[in-house]
Amino acid sequence: MMNPTLFYCYDAYCGWCYGFCPVIKKIAENYPTLQVEVLSGGMILPEKPVSISATAHYILGAYKNVEELTGVEFGEDYLWHIKNPELSDWFPHSEKPAIALSIFKEFYPARQVEFATDLQIALHYEGRDLTDNEAYRHLLEKYSIAPETFYEKLASETYKDQAHYEFSLVKQLQVTGFPCVLLQVNESKFHLLARGYTDYETLRARLDVALAEASKTN
Repeated sequence: MMNPTLFYCYDAYCGWCYGFCPVIKKIAENYPTLQVEVLSGGMILPEKPVSISATAHYILGAYKNVEELTGVEFGEDYLWHIKNPELSDWFPHSEKPAIALSIFKEFYPARQVEFATDLQIALHYEGRDLTDNEAYRHLLEKYSIAPETFYEKLASETYKDQAHYEFSLVKQLQVTGFPCVLLQVNESKFHLLARGYTDYETLRARLDVALAEASKTN
């Protein structure tokens, strides 16, 4: 018999996931005994670097919708790159933030949602380039992680492999968009609780039903 596990499939570069941060954080806080696993989805994995200019026009039209529906705010330092893509030096890639999350999980497995949220704030509010190693330094101080230890791991194939394993796992779970929340109740049964942005009350209600059902069958 396994304890239910909540899987939150996200990507650091996903604007809707940024909007979903307050919801999933509240779930994690209000269900302290529930195991929560954050999985990086690998949304942006180009073989060759692709400039932010490729997606800036779409983001420029979409970010206001995210703000209006979710209440989050995109920072001016982030939006500068979206509004001036021809001047930006950003080449978005999901791999490095996924590696960072893999490293972080090793230190603080119970604080995965908190760290994933911090990565999204670093990008979407503070305007940090998550492909740049220095984008993570302020979080090392916050979480009392020695920089030399973190950066050694960031360059290691071990954590890169872990990140790519997560990308594969998200595909196996048949997740095609982010954010996505699934509750695993046994070896083979998953409940899909959220596909795309979902408000807290709706997600909480679905989670309660799934947990109640799981407790009856276990």
